[in-house]
Amino acid sequence: MGSGASKNTEEEDDGSNGGGGGGGGQLYVSLKMESSKVQGELTPHVYGSVPVIGSWDPSKALPLQRESASISELSFVVPPDHETLDFKFLLKPKYRDTPCIVEEGENRLLTGGSLQGDARVALFKLEGDVILEFRVFINADRVSPFDLAASWRAYRENFQPSTVRGIPDVSINPDSTVVENCPSESLELDLEHYEVPAPAPSAHSSLVYAADNAENPRSLSASGSFVNDNTPKAASNSPKDSGVSADGSPSAKEMKVIVPDSSDTYSASGVVSPFQQKDGQRGLFVDRGVGSPRLAKSVSASSFSVDLKVDAQTKNSMPAAAGAVAAAAVADQMLGPKEDSHLAIVLVGLPARGKTFTAAKLTRYLRWLGHDTKHFNVGKYRRLKHGVNVAADFFRGDNPEGVEARTEVAALAMEDMIGWMQDGGQVGIFDATNSTRVRRNMLMKMAEGKCKIIFLETLCNDERIIERNIRLKIQQSPDYAEGTDFEAGVRDFRDRLANYEKVYEPVEEGSYIKMIDMVSGNGGQIQVNNISGYLPGRIVFFLVNTHLTPRPILLTRHGESMDNVRGRTGGDSVISESGKIYAKKLANFVEKRLKNEKAASIWTSTLQRTILTAGSIVGFPKVQWRALDEINSGVCDGMTYEEIKKIMPEEFESRRKDKLRYRYPRGESYLDVIQRLEPVIIELERQRAPVVVIAHQVIVQTLFIVYCLKPLALVFEEFVDNPLDHVELSDLSMSSPYNWLVLMQAVLRALYAYFADRPLKEIPQIEMPLHTIIEIQMGVSGVQEKRYKLMD
Repeated sequence: MGSGASKNTEEEDDGSNGGGGGGGGQLYVSLKMESSKVQGELTPHVYGSVPVIGSWDPSKALPLQRESASISELSFVVPPDHETLDFKFLLKPKYRDTPCIVEEGENRLLTGGSLQGDARVALFKLEGDVILEFRVFINADRVSPFDLAASWRAYRENFQPSTVRGIPDVSINPDSTVVENCPSESLELDLEHYEVPAPAPSAHSSLVYAADNAENPRSLSASGSFVNDNTPKAASNSPKDSGVSADGSPSAKEMKVIVPDSSDTYSASGVVSPFQQKDGQRGLFVDRGVGSPRLAKSVSASSFSVDLKVDAQTKNSMPAAAGAVAAAAVADQMLGPKEDSHLAIVLVGLPARGKTFTAAKLTRYLRWLGHDTKHFNVGKYRRLKHGVNVAADFFRGDNPEGVEARTEVAALAMEDMIGWMQDGGQVGIFDATNSTRVRRNMLMKMAEGKCKIIFLETLCNDERIIERNIRLKIQQSPDYAEGTDFEAGVRDFRDRLANYEKVYEPVEEGSYIKMIDMVSGNGGQIQVNNISGYLPGRIVFFLVNTHLTPRPILLTRHGESMDNVRGRTGGDSVISESGKIYAKKLANFVEKRLKNEKAASIWTSTLQRTILTAGSIVGFPKVQWRALDEINSGVCDGMTYEEIKKIMPEEFESRRKDKLRYRYPRGESYLDVIQRLEPVIIELERQRAPVVVIAHQVIVQTLFIVYCLKPLALVFEEFVDNPLDHVELSDLSMSSPYNWLVLMQAVLRALYAYFADRPLKEIPQIEMPLHTIIEIQMGVSGVQEKRYKLMD
C-alpha cells in the first residue's frame, strides 16, 4: 500500500474533484518517532480520539512498530476528508507495572494528513526531571481503493494455510489406487497423437556425431586446407587477428605451428606467478546481479571502485557465475599460479572407450556453471587435413609418416586451444587418444606457463560396452560415412584399435583422473592424483556420478495456477480449474509412458502448485526439492510486471538490460538459480531410472540448456526477436507481454538449458509453455528431445 504514484496531501487537489477529494482514494498515513537515546524498557505508543485510536485510555494505546534501532512507526488508512484526529504520544514500560509517560504539551491535531502547528518534537519527562526527546515525522500518500483491495487480498492469501501441509516431503510408497477421470481429464488417444514439434535443433544438435560439435580449427584456411607461415601468431581478442571470422568459422588467416621435439621430457619450472599489484590497487569483478539501485553504497566502497584497474586477462578469466563458483574463481585468481587461471582437460584412452562422449558431457556441465569452455577434437583436425578415407595402417606406431601426421594435427589443436585461452577462454577439453608418454610430454611442454593440464584417462574392460561403442562409431563417425559395407568398417576399426593397443602407455605422470569401468554405471573405480582446487574437484565429483545408462527425463511446468490467471509473479497459490484438469491428464500420461518403469520417481518443488499438479500421479515415489522452487522475486513477489514498471522503474530497466545477471531486490538472479540447481543436475546424471520433474519455467529451462549444448546467449535473442510466439493469452494485457513469463518459468528454463546446452544468456527467454511435457532421452547416443501438448 502506498506504493502507487502518490503525493503528500499538502500538494493534493484543491477540492475541484468534489467531496473534498474524497473520491480520489484513501490516505495512507505514516507516523514515525525517532530518538538516538531510546530507553530499552520504554516503547512508544499513541492514544487519542476516533476514528483511529478511539480511546484516551492509556491501557488501550496502540504501539508503534520498531523499524530500526532508533525509529518506531505506526501506519493507518483514513479518508482524505476525515475529521480531525486528536491524539498524543506516550511511553509504556515494557517489563514493569508503572504508569505510562505521556508527552508534554498540547494534544496533536491531524487534518487531511497534515499535523497542525509546528510540533515536530515530542518531549517526555522521566524520573529526576530527565527530558527524553523524540523527533516526529508524518507522511501521507494517496492510494486508490483498488490498490488497497489488492493489497488486502494478497495479505489474506499469504496467510492462508497451505493446502499441502499434510503431504510429506518424501513419499516412498504412495497409494496406488486408481483415480477415476472424467472424459475431459483422460488421454483417449495414443501418446504419439499428442506429440508436437520440438524447437529447431541448434548447431550443437546431439543427433550428429559428437566430435563434429567440437571447435573448428583456427588454422584451417578458407579453401579448406591447413597452411604454415613464418609469421608469428599474436594473441588477440579480435576475430580478425585470431584467425577466426565473426561467425566462428575459420578464416583465411595463416598460422605458424611449432611442434616441440617429442623426445624432450617434460619438467615443471616450479615457478609460481604471484598475483601482483599493478598501477595501485587491483580488483576482481564478478557480475553477480544488478541488484537494487535504491540501496546506497558506502563511501569506502565507492572510493575503492574508482581506483580499481582490472586487466583484460583477469576479467576474461572470471566465470559468468554467482555463489560458490564465483567465490572459488576469486580465490584461485588471488592465490593460485598464473597458469591455473586456465585449465586444460586432456583426454587419454584407447578408441571406443567413450572419450568424446565424456568430453561433450563435461563441456556441457562446465558451460552451464558459467565457465567459458570449448571442446577441441583432434580427430576433426585430422579429417580436415588428411581426409576421411584413412586406412588402419595410418595409425600404426611403426609408420613414421602416420606418426608425424598425427603429431602435427595434435600440435595444431593444442596451439589453437592455448591461443583461445590467451584470448580469454577458461577451460579447454583436448579430445584425442594421447596414448603415449611422448605425446603427453609434448602437450605438457606446449602448455608450460600457459595453462594447467589435468589428464583424464578412460579405461574400459567390458567387452560388451566396447563392442557397442565400435558399432556406434561405424554408424556415426565421418571416417566410415562413405563406406557401404558395415562389417568391413568394423574390421578396419578393430585393426586401428589393435595398432593403438600395441603402443598404449597408461598415465602415470602429472595430475590425472582415471575412470576405470565407470561408463556402465554399475560401479567401477575413479583414481585421482595431484588434484586440487575448486573446479578440478567439481569435475571429479561430476565424473563420479555420470554414466551412459539410457533413461528418459520428463520436464513439465505445473498446471495453471491462480497467480497465472491473475498475471502475478511468484507467490504460492493453488492451481486453477484448468490446472486441475492438466494434473489429471499428466497422471494419465505418466501411467501410459512409464507403465513398465517401476523405479521411476516424481520430483516437485515445495510450492503448492507443483505438489498439487503431482497429486493425481500414483504408484511412484515423490520427492519435494527446495532447490526446484521458483526464482525468488524478492520485494517484487506477487506483483505484475506492469506494477513493477510503474512503481520501480529503475528495477524494471535494470532487469531489461541484463535478465541473466539481474537480481531482484532481496531476491535471486538466474545465476543464483543455476547455483542452487547444481545438486539437482548431479542427481539427474546419477539416476538410472526415469524421473518426472514438475517445476517452474526458470528451473526447467536451465536444466535443458545443459543437455542440448546451445549457447545461453542465443535464447534471449530468439525470444526478444519473436516475442509474440512466446506469449500466452493471459499476458496480452501487459505492456511487455513476455516479461511475466520470464519469472514464472524460471526454474524449468534453468533445467532445460542444461540438457540443451544452451548459452547462459538464453535462459531468461526460453519458452516453457503450460500444459506441455518435454521428454529428454539420455543415453550413449546423446540427448534427444520430444514434446507432448496435452491441452491448450
